[in-house]
Amino acid sequence: MQDLSNRSPFSNERFGSVNRAFIVTGEDKTIPPEFQPWEIENTGVTIVKEIEDADHMAMISKPHALCQYLLDIAK
Repeated sequence: MQDLSNRSPFSNERFGSVNRAFIVTGEDKTIPPEFQPWEIENTGVTIVKEIEDADHMAMISKPHALCQYLLDIAK
């Protein structure tokens, strides 16, 4: 059996090849909007969408808008 305990779970070949999206949430109190650009700039995000009146849990506060964006991103 191969010992995977010392192997990094992330690599450019695997994780690095996946397009990343970020949904900016305008009413987020956990990661306030002024800090969200840092997340975008430092995590390799290539797709940015915004839901101005969503909070940190966009799937609860704005489920229809989030679902539409996720469908758009998946295309």
